[in-house]
Amino acid sequence: MTRASGQLSVKVFMDGADIGAMRSAYEDGFVQGFTTNPTLMRKSGITDYEGFARAAIAAIPDLPISFEVFSDEFPDMEREARAIASWGGQTYIKVPITNTRGESSLPLIQRLSFEGLPINVTAILTPEQIRATAAVLAPDVPSIVSVFAGRIADTGIDPVPIMREAAEILKDKPGAELLWASPRELLNLFQASECGCHILTATPDVIKKLELVGKDLAEYSLETVQMFYKDAQAAGFKII
Repeated sequence: MTRASGQLSVKVFMDGADIGAMRSAYEDGFVQGFTTNPTLMRKSGITDYEGFARAAIAAIPDLPISFEVFSDEFPDMEREARAIASWGGQTYIKVPITNTRGESSLPLIQRLSFEGLPINVTAILTPEQIRATAAVLAPDVPSIVSVFAGRIADTGIDPVPIMREAAEILKDKPGAELLWASPRELLNLFQASECGCHILTATPDVIKKLELVGKDLAEYSLETVQMFYKDAQAAGFKII
């Protein structure tokens, strides 16, 4: 485990679609779960969605992994959700808060949750969406409420008050975990913990920075100067 793990209450999930990287993180004990989505899979060159998902579950059978439905019509979403649920492992079904037309997915989310299926409600950005999601989740069924705090911050809005409000909204849902999605820097991990989030999901480049937690800043300054010097020498730079 990292030095950060002893200081924080939040779990770290890896966000990505590289089974090798996922398996390595799993074996190193750096993360407690995994998330992915169709965009990440496409970027990784994956063409067989189910094949990738089944391989990931086989490689990591005892930690939660979220796989997302990708149809735009709710009957098709439901069919995909039930297929994903049949793949085994500790699989969560990611369902976006709406379809591409802005039509609410909450009736489907409610139906699946009350049937006992673990749901990860994704692409949430507003307090209204958080409240509406909390209202339809079965209280004791495992679920994840993924609030895209990084995207909120991208608009110039501080996500911290929203995430604190989300934690308060979800406190009466013992099965629900609040997830801080799309972090932009390691500081977000500490913010997520302070807000009462249960999970932060991050890409491998952010997770790699966990090694820096607790590092002496004077030492880090010297290493930075040394980096600049080595790169200048390697590039052959000269000022005449």
